[in-house]
Amino acid sequence: MSDGTIVGRAARQPLVAGIAAALALLTLVAVAVLWLTSDRSEGTTDTGTPKDTSAEAGFARDMSVHHQQAVEMSFIVRDRTSDDEVRRLAFDIASTQATQSGMLQGWLDMWGLDKTSEDPPMTWMKNGMDGMEGMDHGSMKGMDGGGAYKPHDGSLMPGMATNTQLDELRKAKGKAAEVLYLKLMTAHHKGGVEMAKGAVELVKDPTEKHLATTMVQGQQSEIQLMADMLKARGASS
Repeated sequence: MSDGTIVGRAARQPLVAGIAAALALLTLVAVAVLWLTSDRSEGTTDTGTPKDTSAEAGFARDMSVHHQQAVEMSFIVRDRTSDDEVRRLAFDIASTQATQSGMLQGWLDMWGLDKTSEDPPMTWMKNGMDGMEGMDHGSMKGMDGGGAYKPHDGSLMPGMATNTQLDELRKAKGKAAEVLYLKLMTAHHKGGVEMAKGAVELVKDPTEKHLATTMVQGQQSEIQLMADMLKARGASS
């Protein structure tokens, strides 16, 4: 390894730390502002605080885990390609989803709930559908956690990459890494969009419902962007 490479990496460390600190501060501010300015009249208990088995709690836990993998993949590809377009997208995704994950976990803290649960992933969607018999579940079809998606090789929820796929991304370089990242992130976003749509239908907390709506809109836009980026690289999702 050359001295220039060592110096370059050392110079980036304060920048990465600064970005992480700024994201943490923005997350805390966003959580506080959204919580204080929202109408709490639609809470899931008499006090307006979601229960441990509520859709609010389940979505917050599951989407935090889902988001964390997107952040991980984005940091991996950042070091596997020098392409500015892909690196910008990866930075945007990592920044957005790290902030949203922080908000979701912040709400769990505010509600006095654990950040993890012994229930299988997606249980909140199954419970929600069981309580809405006779209604059109729309986007929740096939996403009810009742065996439709079986966790495997580290892929805990729809759209999540497997451990094998993550290892492939870590080994890929250049264009191969770009294409694999875009394909994996497209699938990841599609799974995340369906989960967020389920939350829009099931969650009563207005602040969390609004966040889920913005997730749907933002990730659908990025799915189209990634389709264009894949096409430019002679590939498809």
